Amino acid sequence: MDEAARTSSEEVNEQPRSPEEIRRDIEETREDLGDTAEALAGKADVKGQAKAKVEGMKQAAQEKTQQFSEKAKEATPESAGAGAQQVASVAQQNPVPLAVGAAFLAGVLVGWMLGR
Repeated sequence: MDEAARTSSEEVNEQPRSPEEIRRDIEETREDLGDTAEALAGKADVKGQAKAKVEGMKQAAQEKTQQFSEKAKEATPESAGAGAQQVASVAQQNPVPLAVGAAFLAGVLVGWMLGR
């Protein structure tokens, strides 16, 4: 290897460098090499990239769900919300008619499916 290939693009000083300067350069080169190795490892970690992408998609889906929920609450008239709360409270206070109605509906659906 010739001298030009071994030197960096910086001009070579004719003056000898102190051991402290050489140590500093070595440490800087080690840090740069460590950063480069870490970046390459990140690019080579396909599983990690896939997990990160899935997490990003989950986060985006949760945000969209929250936005949709907020828009639905804004668009729902107060009377409809109050009506739903009233139905829920009546069902909690007296669950027997609700259970009978659900059983009847289940029977109708099973009969319809068997009749096809």
